[in-house]
Amino acid sequence: MAPSLWGEQAATAARPPSNRELAYEHIRELIVTGEEAPGALLSENDLALRLDLSRTPVREALLLLAQEGLVEVRPQRGSYVSLIDPGMVRQAQFVREAIEVASLEACVENWTPEGGAHIDELLDAQDACTTREEFYPLDERFHRALLSIAGHASAWTAVQSAKGHLDRARYLGLSGYRAISEYAADHRRVHEAVAAGDLAAAQGELRAHLRFVLDDLDRIQAARPELFSIPAGPERRPARPARR
Repeated sequence: MAPSLWGEQAATAARPPSNRELAYEHIRELIVTGEEAPGALLSENDLALRLDLSRTPVREALLLLAQEGLVEVRPQRGSYVSLIDPGMVRQAQFVREAIEVASLEACVENWTPEGGAHIDELLDAQDACTTREEFYPLDERFHRALLSIAGHASAWTAVQSAKGHLDRARYLGLSGYRAISEYAADHRRVHEAVAAGDLAAAQGELRAHLRFVLDDLDRIQAARPELFSIPAGPERRPARPARR
């Protein structure tokens, strides 16, 4: 049986985050939500004041974000929010899909009434959302919960580290390119298929859901080209499966 989701959360909560982790999470959120726009200069002093931290953890956080491709460090000039890289969005979507879809087999095997009740609570909360600010963290919790029920909670670290640019596209996609209610309905179909033990249906629903970001990406690029870096060459993208 998979480890308890709540047990893992309690273990994580038992260790207070370090100042570097606090800075990393906060600055990453500013970038993903667009509060710090692509191309913006990130001042270590300003960020340290806003977070009530010293400059050292802020500088360390910016270096971590640079490794994810979310920040561009320019010697003698400062740190800037990277433009959204369409190629990195597609690569991250590929990694995320491979991990999350593969994990559904174990999720079906490990499904329990307790796990199902927790997912139901998340889905009910998502149905009540009217803004992307409300929905986005619940979306993250849903996907992370599925991995945890499957016994692959640690895989979220690999997903998280790969999907910085993907998260920015996902967040922009929640601003009218597709209704929040449609994403919530996707989640419910995945949940229903897993609960019914229908692995093929669950995988098809999740794969289609995760690939919607690629459709969003095309629309957002057309509408807001200034947010994106220019691809170096032709890019290939996986097709979104047809709805069953």
